[in-house]
Amino acid sequence: MRLIIAGGSGFLGRALAHSLDAAGHRIQILTRQLARDAAEGHGRFERIAWTPDGTARGSWTTLCSGADVIVNLAGESIAAGRWTAARKARLRNSRVLATRSLARFIADAGQPPAALVSASAIGFYGDRGNDTLTEAAGPGRDFLAQLGEEWEREALAARTDRTRVVVLRTGIVLDPQEGALAKMLTPFRLFAGGPFGSGRQFMSWIHRDDWVSLAQWAIETAGVRGALNLTAPNPVTNAGFARALGRALNRPAFIPAPGFALKMLLGEMAGPLLLYSQRVVPARALAAGFRFAHPELDEALANLLTTDD
Repeated sequence: MRLIIAGGSGFLGRALAHSLDAAGHRIQILTRQLARDAAEGHGRFERIAWTPDGTARGSWTTLCSGADVIVNLAGESIAAGRWTAARKARLRNSRVLATRSLARFIADAGQPPAALVSASAIGFYGDRGNDTLTEAAGPGRDFLAQLGEEWEREALAARTDRTRVVVLRTGIVLDPQEGALAKMLTPFRLFAGGPFGSGRQFMSWIHRDDWVSLAQWAIETAGVRGALNLTAPNPVTNAGFARALGRALNRPAFIPAPGFALKMLLGEMAGPLLLYSQRVVPARALAAGFRFAHPELDEALANLLTTDD
């Protein structure tokens, strides 16, 4: 198949593109930063420049015509800075406008793709305590939940009899080089690791390789559509995660980061990113028979950190 990946230069986009390429698919990357990608050596796949403004205008539409599947991973990093009003607007626009552009491109296409597989996140669910959250659970009410709901709505607007839509509600993707785990390693290695806040909040995580496999399964499986939780089957509490990471690194995990201090340091984003509880399970993937290579946290961390070393 010929696949277009918007956001293919990011952490998850790169991993997915290489996996799809290895499976024999032709990959093209939609990017807003053509010169930067070239300078950073992201040259394996053909790049197509675009400026997603909520419309389907520009030369990119011609270059993307006839693609079999469009994968949308576009969006600025949620954790890259405090959530000022201006930053919230950028987070929203980088997701909503990009997704709207792709949905309008599909609506205008004479030969629309068979699928739009579009990013979302478990932030959609908000702070839900001990509730077990399948794909049937409704959205929360905080900024990330409202953003997730709007983001998904833009993607689902592309649904037709000819184009299926899948929204990937991604949990905490574990990778020792990038993302949340990479940020945690230094304090733990310096004997300063521990839980965030009370530690009782649930964390819904997934091994990097399982995320890639599950996303690729959604792309290649014609019967998959609608919301899909990309999390491991066994979420853990934050304190449980800290203990598991301590075991993997042979370090203690008893120095907590108080919730009030995190809120002072990070502002509004401390809640959704570190303190909210989201006990998410991949009910639809499990029901369809998807098999996780790393369903248990201790084994997943051992695999990642052994590979890292």
